[in-house]
Amino acid sequence: MDWQDDRIASARDGLNPTLIAEMDSNYAVMADMQFLPGWCILLPKRNVDSLNALDTQERKSFLYDMSVLGDAILSVCKPVRVNYDILGNSDQYLHAHVYPRYAWEQEERLKLPVWLYDSHCWSDPMTGFSEERHGALMHSIRSYLMSHR
Repeated sequence: MDWQDDRIASARDGLNPTLIAEMDSNYAVMADMQFLPGWCILLPKRNVDSLNALDTQERKSFLYDMSVLGDAILSVCKPVRVNYDILGNSDQYLHAHVYPRYAWEQEERLKLPVWLYDSHCWSDPMTGFSEERHGALMHSIRSYLMSHR
């Protein structure tokens, strides 16, 4: 089985190469595509289909950790803002996208959801996550998260 078949279990088992850090109740991972450098995803430790499937404390922890991951991206990447998305339409398990938005993005693009970026952005191997290209960024985000526990 490929680590991408179960991203939560692969993070738990230390097999997910995008794993940034284990947080109190969640895992922070780098997104597969890094055309917006620093794009991260928050995964719960328990595989559920939506935020509503978590109990009250788990929800609070998930949303808090999501905001702390946003703080890390703001601190490390220096974007103009951070956007948060919890969707679950394609990958039907709870996960939150936390992605930076940059001043260097085209103005009209910056006003739109990231999902409307051109299709080539989603398949360009030069912006796909790799330890070689994104390892230092991953380490900086990890350092921030570990120092803000």
